[in-house]
Amino acid sequence: MRFKASLAAVAALMVSASAAHAGAIHTDWEKFKAGRALHHLSVDGQKALQDVLVARDLLAQGKTDAAIPPIYDAQKRFVAAQKDNRRFYAAEDQLQPAPQHPVSATHKPTTGAVTWIPVGGEFILTETLAPDKKAAAQQANKALKAGQNAQAQQNLQVVGEDADFIIALAPLEQTKSTLYRARVLTEGRQAAQAKEALDQLLDSIVFVSDDFVDQSANAQSPAQAPTQAPAKAATQGSAAETPAPATAPAPAAAPSVAAPAAATPDAPKADSATGSAH
Repeated sequence: MRFKASLAAVAALMVSASAAHAGAIHTDWEKFKAGRALHHLSVDGQKALQDVLVARDLLAQGKTDAAIPPIYDAQKRFVAAQKDNRRFYAAEDQLQPAPQHPVSATHKPTTGAVTWIPVGGEFILTETLAPDKKAAAQQANKALKAGQNAQAQQNLQVVGEDADFIIALAPLEQTKSTLYRARVLTEGRQAAQAKEALDQLLDSIVFVSDDFVDQSANAQSPAQAPTQAPAKAATQGSAAETPAPATAPAPAAAPSVAAPAAATPDAPKADSATGSAH
């Protein structure tokens, strides 16, 4: 009897250890998925979009002087984002827009293959989510808008697979061109027109699923990536003091969208407060 009791105790211990091990594996897997999803976002792209939204809010209040620094910062950050390995190259008709977040009614599709920068993300809330997971998803969205990816990742571990994650993509060259136009208008104290330009920038954003970005990133070899990015970055860096006109043609290998020089003089940074566009 003692032997049977000991055997039963060992068996119970093994079952307990096995359950604990399975729980640890599940937690590690959730952490991995959380990190993978947020890893698709461009840090510079996120911060640039936050700057755009801050500038837009200031322009809506007619505060052109205050809007100039975040526009400068956004320009510099989009230049940095074009060297980020999280960018990818595709025609807009190859994208698979997320049904939960369709493009705006005023959206104008890009033509040809262009470089896309992941500038934000959002967890989709559904009625089927448990209350604790819905609260975690809401907190994660707030963290993403504030650029706090580490905090968002912690919340994603609670949500797990039960909430879809979609990613906001901005067409790089078109975004830089529109942002340059907004800068010129802002410097000219034309708040309404500058805000309209930033609205057009936000309208150009396309939301796709995290899985689509993952598949596109894995499918694209280095040879398929745009070859003009390093040279263009150098050119823009040397043109920081004298930006090119908004109508200047892009280099031959770039998408068929006017590409102004986006590098700009250093300027004081306004407080940023958001990340994903709606």
